[in-house]
Amino acid sequence: MTDVTQYAGSATDGSASLGPSVIPAGDPRYASLLRGQNHRFVPKPDYVHIVTNTAQVIDAVNQAVSAAKRVVVRSGGHCFEDFAASPDIEVLIDLSEMNSVFYDAERRAFAIEPGSTLGHVYTVLFKRWGVTIPAGECTEVGAGGHLAGGGYGPLSRRYGSVVDYLYAVEVVVVDESGTARAVVATSEADDPHRDLWWAHTGGGGGSFGVVTRYWVRSPGATSDDPTELLPKAPSRWRTEYMMWPWDSLDEETFTKIMHNYAGWFEANSDPDSPYANLSGFFHGPGRTGAVLVGASVDDDLPDARELMAAYFEAMQKDVGVEPQTMAGPVQPWLYTVSFPGFGDLGDHMTRRFKMKAAYLRKGYTDAQISTIHKYLTSQDADPSLILIGYGGNVNKVEPAATATVQRDSIFKVMVISVWADEAEDEERLARNREFYRDIYAETGGVPVPGEVSDGAYINYPDADLADPEWNTSGVPWHTLYWKDNYPRLQEVKKRYDPRDVFRHRMSIRLPE
Repeated sequence: MTDVTQYAGSATDGSASLGPSVIPAGDPRYASLLRGQNHRFVPKPDYVHIVTNTAQVIDAVNQAVSAAKRVVVRSGGHCFEDFAASPDIEVLIDLSEMNSVFYDAERRAFAIEPGSTLGHVYTVLFKRWGVTIPAGECTEVGAGGHLAGGGYGPLSRRYGSVVDYLYAVEVVVVDESGTARAVVATSEADDPHRDLWWAHTGGGGGSFGVVTRYWVRSPGATSDDPTELLPKAPSRWRTEYMMWPWDSLDEETFTKIMHNYAGWFEANSDPDSPYANLSGFFHGPGRTGAVLVGASVDDDLPDARELMAAYFEAMQKDVGVEPQTMAGPVQPWLYTVSFPGFGDLGDHMTRRFKMKAAYLRKGYTDAQISTIHKYLTSQDADPSLILIGYGGNVNKVEPAATATVQRDSIFKVMVISVWADEAEDEERLARNREFYRDIYAETGGVPVPGEVSDGAYINYPDADLADPEWNTSGVPWHTLYWKDNYPRLQEVKKRYDPRDVFRHRMSIRLPE
């Protein structure tokens, strides 16, 4: 409801006292600030502009626009494509120092700055108020991109998508004259900027402006007590696994496992199902690994063990091959969600990624499973196939209510390759692309929305979906991501970024 043209930072977070840093090429710090999580992409901007509050973001954007420089924004740097690292970038605005998480009594909501990692968000919410949000399990992901793209995680079947908790967003936008300003948009029905809020409930990052703050609270919450404005965090988290080594399986038994896994989620993904409390996954690696199914649940639930036991009984039904079982330790919640996971971006590892994604409304067909089996058993490593249970309370929300349109799916799918050596790029990328294309061979190499598939997930972006070599379906990439919500996203783009300042290979396009 507010346009903010002068913004001095918040006394709550102390950021106003910290000045910006402009780090040009040639500065000793420059090379250390270029790479995000995916080391395949290394930009070479004229300078990196590190900011600590909204006023500095406005200044940084105004400087870049007035100089006619191509500007992009990075918060956590976890993007799998080159959206913040393409060769034409001239200015990189780094939001990583904007990482405060605090309670805003005026809005009765929790404020989260975009540079906050999910691990930091979970830690602050838990330590201060004992609450949490149903966001992702990769603790190093930045909130800036995760929330805007419709993030999800182990609590989403129980509580919904993280965007279902988004009350407001502050965005630095650029008008037709080239002037930057900050706009606060809320979910209130009478908010003149409500469409801008809506666009950030799954429209993806980098299309409308620079997000400088999110506010979250449970939908319909009326309390003034912050401990009652988000879901209570679990105190303990239970995780268990079941594994079949590849040498114990043939195509028939592998098919049975996949059908068991899919069948369980097809039967147990209604919002009111007691099994919506349980999160589960399937991991199919190359032949040197093992087929793995796992599940996790809030151990505070009185029926946690029974839910888990029933799930694993269904996974092995009629397979005819005894699995290995592994009960992970029941861990304190904060340890589970704040452990470093893949590690900070500055560690010794080199990470090169290719991720392709899909939604599923039901399990793969026998023909698709046969293709999956052929690929996984003819390779030693990449790519892996991962299916993550979805649905549950995510599917309570109407498709048009948020920009996250996939509201009747039961899985998210990842076809993922990870490697270290740049010399392997061509081989690894080809294998990943061919595997995904062949899984979806009957629909032009991509997950066209239909009886089985329901498009793709923008937070696992895949530029190949816009490449006619790999997408022969005739269905545009933006339909795969947003279906009927795309025209509305284009209208928001036209209103708040009419000069197309904020863009990348898969950003929302201005309407023609």
